[in-house]
Amino acid sequence: MTLQKTICHHEFGKPLEVLRLEEVEQREPAPGEVRVRLLAATINPSDYGMIGGSYGRLRELPAVAGREGVGVIDALGRGVSSVGVGARVRFPEEGTWQETACMPAADLLMVPSDVPVDQAAFSFINPPTAYCLLKKIVDLAPGSWVVQNAGNSAVGLSVIQMAKAMGFKTISQVRREELIEPLKALGADHVVVEGSGWPKQVKELTGGEPIQLAFNSIGGASATDQIKVLGDGGTQVTFGGMVGDLVRFPTRFLIFNDVRLVGFWWDKWCQKAGKNGLDEVMSAVYNMMRDGTLKLPVEATYSFAEYEEAFKHDKQPRLGKVLLKP
Repeated sequence: MTLQKTICHHEFGKPLEVLRLEEVEQREPAPGEVRVRLLAATINPSDYGMIGGSYGRLRELPAVAGREGVGVIDALGRGVSSVGVGARVRFPEEGTWQETACMPAADLLMVPSDVPVDQAAFSFINPPTAYCLLKKIVDLAPGSWVVQNAGNSAVGLSVIQMAKAMGFKTISQVRREELIEPLKALGADHVVVEGSGWPKQVKELTGGEPIQLAFNSIGGASATDQIKVLGDGGTQVTFGGMVGDLVRFPTRFLIFNDVRLVGFWWDKWCQKAGKNGLDEVMSAVYNMMRDGTLKLPVEATYSFAEYEEAFKHDKQPRLGKVLLKP
């Protein structure tokens, strides 16, 4: 019997309180399945909700934690001929923080071999979310302005780089002045600090052009500031709630500016779009990663045994992803 390491939880709660490093028996692939060996996984913001029990869909307990990572096929079940050992794929989403996992060959999401492993590890949630926010909700004309909070998040960094390549202009909200220059170096047109009163200067920032689209993943006053600067008929898309603060219902702006408040959840979008829609978006993401249009920074890499240090690091001010590797 071969044992493998896994990071799992037997109850919902804060990661440092409920996660455990355990050894379990390694599975052999059943007929029609492949076994995937993990190369690298991320700590994604949605992992906190899944571990804590507040996410839109939860796993049965006990559960292996983690939902985003890249792996390589290392064993084939009987009857599998569509892929071979060595092919790079998305690691099975139902628990990425384990050394290997099995899944049906028919459900594989292939990853191009010329995309760097570290970039591929966080290619499955944040970059495609950014792509859909820019391309699938509002039909933006070239040169349009977009505002977003959490500009230094993985989605934020993806939006900055993708928008620049697509011909859109961005205003990114951040909480630390030291982030301004790094984000501008990635292509941000303007970077503003939360709480600085920047909405009063928005016409100077845009040259009087209206802002058509806002991306909110924080909530609270940050989201309210976005609503204030949207042009007539503008749309705010909420796809996260990092602080959990309430957003005051914007009666005045809804009535007089006809602003629209909508939501976006990548998981639900994938279900509705189906395989063809997913392949289209992922192909666009990988093309941008391949040609250097999109490159996300890695803050640090930790082993499974160092997962507690990884989570502590993930909660510190940073500009990049924290990775886990077996």
